[in-house]
Amino acid sequence: MHRQADRHCPACRHTLLRALAASAWLMLLGPVAFGAAAQMPAATDGQPEAALTERVRSLVGPQMQLPLDAQGQPQGSARVEVEFGKLDPRLRLAPCRRIEPQLPVNAVLWGRTHIGLRCVEGEKPWQVWLPIQVKVMAPALVALQALPIGTVLQASHLEKIEIDWAADRRAPFLHADDLIGRTLTRALQPGQAPRQGELRQRQWFAAGDTVQVLARGAGFSASGEGLALSTGFEGQAVRVRTESGRVLTGMPVGPRRVELTL
Repeated sequence: MHRQADRHCPACRHTLLRALAASAWLMLLGPVAFGAAAQMPAATDGQPEAALTERVRSLVGPQMQLPLDAQGQPQGSARVEVEFGKLDPRLRLAPCRRIEPQLPVNAVLWGRTHIGLRCVEGEKPWQVWLPIQVKVMAPALVALQALPIGTVLQASHLEKIEIDWAADRRAPFLHADDLIGRTLTRALQPGQAPRQGELRQRQWFAAGDTVQVLARGAGFSASGEGLALSTGFEGQAVRVRTESGRVLTGMPVGPRRVELTL
């Protein structure tokens, strides 16, 4: 924790409480960037933490990593929970007439993070960081049972429950179609969610397999058969030799199926 503090202030505990109370109201009323200073209004018991919580929730919204629908809105319901940590009890702060809250540069209010409190008008300047944890509770797919590394996921392995999306920087999955047939690269315990980057892409066919080729263009489509010249992994381009001997590049889109865009 970075701080510049007076360790000889007899009223340090009351100063710190005033600091937190004032910061809560200032964060509630101030701009997102917290660049503008404001005269701190008085706060009554029980209100500062609620005000700070609401301010954090309002900032988390645009950062949500939930999958979006066709209108660009997060799919499913989500609620934001904020847990406040504790400052070092040995901390002693000089009296301060105005305290300005701030976020670290490029801060992401997601998971474990912190909010700064800085004395801008006082006998001695100081700055402290208040740890917080932001939870984004929303439905996601998790393991129904213990699954070892190498498991090829099936619908029977999964269930949908509410979890904390912000517990990891990598997003979990909401739709079973995105998981079924993919292979785990780490073991999962019951209730754990597979996250992006923890699964191998699906293999739709092997090199040498006969595949169905669908070619699409402006106003037309055509289909035929071809020979896969490389393994068809989901999301990776593959080369196919057509019946006429022409070699084309397309994308694997399903079991022994390749799609070309002309």
